[in-house]
Amino acid sequence: MPKPLSLPFDPIARADELWTQRWGRVPSMGAITSIMRAQQILLGQVDAVVKPYGLTFARYEALVLLTFSKAGELPMSKIGERLMVHPTSVTNTVDRLVGSGLVAKRPNPNDGRGTLASITDKGREVVDAATRDLMAMDFGLGVYDAEECEELFASLRPLRIAAGDFEDGR
Repeated sequence: MPKPLSLPFDPIARADELWTQRWGRVPSMGAITSIMRAQQILLGQVDAVVKPYGLTFARYEALVLLTFSKAGELPMSKIGERLMVHPTSVTNTVDRLVGSGLVAKRPNPNDGRGTLASITDKGREVVDAATRDLMAMDFGLGVYDAEECEELFASLRPLRIAAGDFEDGR
């Protein structure tokens, strides 16, 4: 992925300075802007790695989730719950994976209205290859060592708990 032209200054730090002059010091503004920009950067990097496999990062996550399941299949509702996405997004993601031959769908025998999505052998091959490539580029976080990655994870955990992502059972 080509690197964008770098600015001679940090635009987020500049925005923080201007914000402070106009409305007073609000550290959360600089933090949220940095987080959102980091998300854009990381998503661009990981999408570029999985694109040759016909994937987006969202589709990759769905394949990984199916790989982690005991039987290699999950109800569509569980996929949405675990990936924390709207049912329409799950349907779109899974349908794209079905179209690529990476996932199959069938009626859920335990729920007359539900559908099961299952990873195919081709899906397992693709997710393994994409995972090797993503690990080789440290999921875009190669500028951090393992300890710093763990600190990032821990720093964002309270925000996720407060948002209701999961209960803090430690």
